[in-house]
Amino acid sequence: MKAAVYTQYGAPEVLQLREVTKPEPRDNEILLRIKATAVNSGDVRLRRADPFAVRFLFGLLKPKINVLGSVFSGEVESVGKLVKRFKVGDQVFGHTDMSFGAYAEYICLSEDGTLAIKPPTISHQEAAVIPFGGVAALHFIKKASIKENQKVLIVGASGAVGSAAVQLVKSYGAIVTGVCSTSNIELVKSLGADNVIDYTKEDFTQRGEVYDLIFDTVNSISVARSLRSLTKKGTMILSAAGMLEMLQGLWVSVTSNRKVLTGVISHKAADASTLKELVAKGKFKPVIDKTFPLSQIREAHAYVEKGHKRGNIAISI
Repeated sequence: MKAAVYTQYGAPEVLQLREVTKPEPRDNEILLRIKATAVNSGDVRLRRADPFAVRFLFGLLKPKINVLGSVFSGEVESVGKLVKRFKVGDQVFGHTDMSFGAYAEYICLSEDGTLAIKPPTISHQEAAVIPFGGVAALHFIKKASIKENQKVLIVGASGAVGSAAVQLVKSYGAIVTGVCSTSNIELVKSLGADNVIDYTKEDFTQRGEVYDLIFDTVNSISVARSLRSLTKKGTMILSAAGMLEMLQGLWVSVTSNRKVLTGVISHKAADASTLKELVAKGKFKPVIDKTFPLSQIREAHAYVEKGHKRGNIAISI
């Protein structure tokens, strides 16, 4: 089978399309013919080994995992003898958790993984981009215990996590203010945001508004300065935080009545099912900026690396 392989950390050019051995499912696994995947910020960071700490988990001198890609949508080609949840021919989408491997024509996955039947109303490309931003946003939103009519500010509202967060927070009945650039204002409004702040023209910390929840999806705010815009018992979510922001958030949580949520995201099959149901109800729609074929995986990575994508970048296989 064809797969996008990398054997060293570096620029997009380290990705190479190669023929590799097609996997065979174990007794509790499905073999999925991947129809689409996506390039996410996590893939880019792992390819670059940025931050350096990535190397301690995924290989100090060179990557232990040679095929990136954490999300997928495709068709079940065969199943192990103990598999009960899925059958041959099922259209499935989901997340590989920390095993990656979706930049390929086939992948083997445990039936107990983050998997769900693809909504029939959307394409494989649309289904594939849902889990990265959708699961990340859902993970933190559930931890924050959002209530109806709470005021929520979402920074990076046009990105993969941000566009998902806007829609998910609205599904809880909250009042959403999105922060994005001028070119993305209409997109963020179309996702359900009640208000939009153009960060190229205005700093939300200078507006005098306070919010029950501030959700920074892109690690672009000052934690200390943003506290002036958070209620005394409010919550701040730092889903893309670096080590410095994590430490600052811990200090805020320990020394005040405010709560800062950050850290590793857990993936569950129930999350994929929740997102599927929201799609079926018309409360969640995937946002795709561009679609590249697998043969242009380098170009897709270079585009994501620029930091200006709207929503997600899909890869057709």
